[in-house]
Amino acid sequence: MPMLAVVVETKELAQTALASAVAGVGITIVFSIAIWGAARFVDLSRDDRPIAAAAAATLGLLALGATLAAVGVGLVVMTS
Repeated sequence: MPMLAVVVETKELAQTALASAVAGVGITIVFSIAIWGAARFVDLSRDDRPIAAAAAATLGLLALGATLAAVGVGLVVMTS
């Protein structure tokens, strides 16, 4: 029975692990900004501060859009 050698490319493995860790932490932070923006929007709306509430809502929506874009890019990268 022939023996098969398995070669692990440690450089590529390390790059993959680092990229996944950075992406995981980054997306978590961006999504938490979206949640923070939504919560601040509600609080500021109750306090009758419409300009600040609109700014918080805008930030939250931008962060949500960035999260969805990152998920889309991740899906494209995984399927190609």
